[in-house]
Amino acid sequence: MADLSPFDLSLTDPRHPFHLMHMGMALDEAQAAADEDEVPVGCVIVSLQHGVIAAAHNQREQLHDPTAHAEMVAITQAAAALRSWRLEHCILYVTLEPCPMCAGAIVLARLPMVVYGCADPKAGACDTLYQITNDPRLNHRARVVGGVLAEACGNLLSDFFASKRRRRGL
Repeated sequence: MADLSPFDLSLTDPRHPFHLMHMGMALDEAQAAADEDEVPVGCVIVSLQHGVIAAAHNQREQLHDPTAHAEMVAITQAAAALRSWRLEHCILYVTLEPCPMCAGAIVLARLPMVVYGCADPKAGACDTLYQITNDPRLNHRARVVGGVLAEACGNLLSDFFASKRRRRGL
């Protein structure tokens, strides 16, 4: 596994090859969601000691579960893989900026870094509307890197919703 730390300052660059590679994997998960007619959001969690330990996408429609966001499913997978709820040496990659629920789960899981693709102007809770992952009142904070492959991530979402509107005749 790469000799990296989530506190390595080179990891603050959204063009870092490590970020590009793992966001590409998250995009593959997002495409899988779109193929299942789920909102195309994908998530990958990388342990700096063990490599990729979780890969998930939105499953709200198929599971009939409002909490089945890509991040929530991936956090559960990662915790099971490590046999610990503390994901202290991991990085979460997600194609869309996490919502308040997911940002809260990131804090609770002690993830030290979140890397996202495109911003979410309607529900973003890491930078856009809220800064839950960096709130000093909470017991844990995560470094946030946004904008990794943002155009590809945003296009996947835009194309999905445009297709939905066309099918509805709007």
